[in-house]
Amino acid sequence: MVEAFVGTWKMTSSENFDEYMKAIGVGFATRQMGNMAKPNLLFSIDDGVISMKSQSTFKTTEAKFKLNEEFDEMTADDRKTKVGKQTWDGKTTTLERELQDGKLIAKCVMDDVVALRTYEKEV
Repeated sequence: MVEAFVGTWKMTSSENFDEYMKAIGVGFATRQMGNMAKPNLLFSIDDGVISMKSQSTFKTTEAKFKLNEEFDEMTADDRKTKVGKQTWDGKTTTLERELQDGKLIAKCVMDDVVALRTYEKEV
């Protein structure tokens, strides 16, 4: 199943992302940059280790991990988190990525705030 994610994905839409960034405590200036960024997601697998890179003109981040194992991640707004769920300073947010109708849907949830970001695979 993971193999279906491998490749480069271009963001095509973003819904409610500013409200999500507010909910997780991102400051105004960083939110403005985050709202303008249209990151590409790059997924690859090497010897069972998944690499997920988010590239934009604002910032590039990369996380390497194995399925079903918690790992550390430094987010684009410089929060050091534990992933499955991102936890920091007593807060928790979830980020889910799934494939629907050939598109990658990233669902970002913080309390009752939900943002959806949609990506299409580059050929």
